[in-house]
Amino acid sequence: MIKTVATTPYDDQKPGTSGLRKKVPHFQRPNYVENFVQSIFDSLEGFEGKTLVIGGDGRYFNREVIQIALKMAAAAGFGKAMVGQGGILSTPAASNVIRKYGAFGGIILSASHNPGGPTEDFGIKYNTGNGGPAPEKITDAIYARTRTITEYRVLDAPDLDLDAISTLALGSMRVEVIDPVADYAELMESLFDFPALKAMFAGGFRMAFDAMSAVTGPYATEILENRLGAARGTVRNGTPLPDFGGHHPDPNLVHARELHDVMMEENAPDFGAASDGDGDRNLIIGRGIFVTPSDSLALLAANAHMAPGYAAGLAGIARSMPTSGAADRVAEKLGINLYETPTGWKFFGNLLDAGLATICGEESAGTGSNHVREKDGLWAVLLWLNILAVRKQSVRAIAKEHWETYGRNYYARHDYEGIDSAAANGLVDALRARLATLPGTTLSGLVVAAADDFAYHDPVDGSTSANQGIRVLFEGGSRVVFRLSGTGTSGATLRVYIERYEADPAKLAQATEVALADLISAAETLAEISSRTGRTAPDVIT
Repeated sequence: MIKTVATTPYDDQKPGTSGLRKKVPHFQRPNYVENFVQSIFDSLEGFEGKTLVIGGDGRYFNREVIQIALKMAAAAGFGKAMVGQGGILSTPAASNVIRKYGAFGGIILSASHNPGGPTEDFGIKYNTGNGGPAPEKITDAIYARTRTITEYRVLDAPDLDLDAISTLALGSMRVEVIDPVADYAELMESLFDFPALKAMFAGGFRMAFDAMSAVTGPYATEILENRLGAARGTVRNGTPLPDFGGHHPDPNLVHARELHDVMMEENAPDFGAASDGDGDRNLIIGRGIFVTPSDSLALLAANAHMAPGYAAGLAGIARSMPTSGAADRVAEKLGINLYETPTGWKFFGNLLDAGLATICGEESAGTGSNHVREKDGLWAVLLWLNILAVRKQSVRAIAKEHWETYGRNYYARHDYEGIDSAAANGLVDALRARLATLPGTTLSGLVVAAADDFAYHDPVDGSTSANQGIRVLFEGGSRVVFRLSGTGTSGATLRVYIERYEADPAKLAQATEVALADLISAAETLAEISSRTGRTAPDVIT
């Protein structure tokens, strides 16, 4: 029986760049989940009898919300739901399932790289039939509906057993509990030269992969150890846990420090990598060298033709605005277009669907291609492995050659997390007010050439997205970017992106903090970070 339940709106259900994210206790408030899920369904048309994909990263509260979403999908009129076994589906795997089986869309339960647990983070986002995050016109409609909702509909039925692969009935809706790894592994095998990778591992190649007790563990174990023959134990922290083992599942040099330290040892493995909470981000470390996400995007684009799935070449490269310009120089050499978008994977979707771009990337450790419509951590790792198998060089040697060919974009991101929202907004507002007067001024010995608030004009649908980050560009090609992140759940996160391009061969081996010292000083002076936020240093540097 379908029940109609009266409810009252919440005023804080506006989706951010990756859906709705709050603390678990916030989602546990009466009807909070139900209101948002019903608002998703109320904002869509034409899904009666169609398929909905549901899955998540296994974090705390994942199982409970999947049961709610299934019963509400049945009440809404969906004909079938596909759910990962145990409620598990990595974000890129969910995108693949949506695309492969022609689903109407999907609900993905994740807060990505944010911590999990009873008092930590949870998230819900809707992906459309192309497999990508809902565009702003849909998320705006969802938010509008959350502010006026008066009732939700749910099937009155017991919870389903999602731990066994099976086909179940939920009212008139069929529920297929699927192997969460099989379709994704099959897709990876179609893109990369698995025989060459198997031969490389058989020849003694050693790797360390940190799954961070998050969703990528089963995927990495199946592909790296079972299919490619990497040594047992290559995948570390491979069992997904509701609280990620008490750790922060963000693959950066702070939260994956143990992997970094292993890779800096004299007898380190040949290759190190990690992925995040929901499997869409990546960390790449060679023996004795960390590869920044911006450099990784450029290196992958420059060498992608070595993998069978990209042998025909790239249609174009897309990067988020804060990502360094390293990929721009690769695109120029390849004679293809480079697209600069706002932060948020949804902005790449139009470019991928239109065939304008093949590989996309963000400085926040997200890289992917047209194989799905999400960033994909394990995909990036496998493409790196394919390149290593073909070039038969170390990560350090490949990076060094790249810098000698294209020049080097020294780059860092400074994150100030959980700062007072009013202080953060005041800092950004003060910067915006000064933009017109900055050109021609000098900061820490650097002359400002231009300053603006980035706006994106979508070449496919003609839409415009304004206020996407404040850019201060200096003479000589260096820049500083200031942006408030939309992925946190507590206070505000100020991200400061610092970049210097260096073409002088004699200066390609500097320490990053040395190469960027004057820019870091200029950023502090310009934004008055310490006085406005009370922070004397960033919480995370990547």
